[in-house]
Amino acid sequence: MKGKRTDMGDVQCGIARALQVVGDWWSLLIVREAFKGRRRFSEFQRSLGLARNILSARLRKLVEEGIFTVEPDPDSALSRLYLLTPKGHQLSVALVALWQWGEEHCFVPGELNYAIVDSRKGQPLPKLQLAAQDGQLLDPREFRIVAKDR
Repeated sequence: MKGKRTDMGDVQCGIARALQVVGDWWSLLIVREAFKGRRRFSEFQRSLGLARNILSARLRKLVEEGIFTVEPDPDSALSRLYLLTPKGHQLSVALVALWQWGEEHCFVPGELNYAIVDSRKGQPLPKLQLAAQDGQLLDPREFRIVAKDR
């Protein structure tokens, strides 16, 4: 039996708040498809194979959260375009990080037939890494979460 999701809107954690906005897998896959150039409801549905009601609910939430805007489709009076906002474009870093983690930990060597590349040069993106304020690379054990001084 599925339980009701806990509201994380007041939690003092950037991860929890981000997951409140884009935490279900369909939402992130919809954003991924937008980065691939999808803009119409029918394009998202065809590429994801998602039921109309689920896609509609996820798109509505992503619009409410400011990840997408909706504009009339100049090519069709019956269609609307879902366009990433600047807030939505900033999810690119999170999506690339998830892709790179999945690429390293969820596939056997040679299994993955796709790569994320620089669209200008066609070269694979370098692995994202944590860096300190001075630019020095950090090991994953070299950061922590602390209370901010107010």
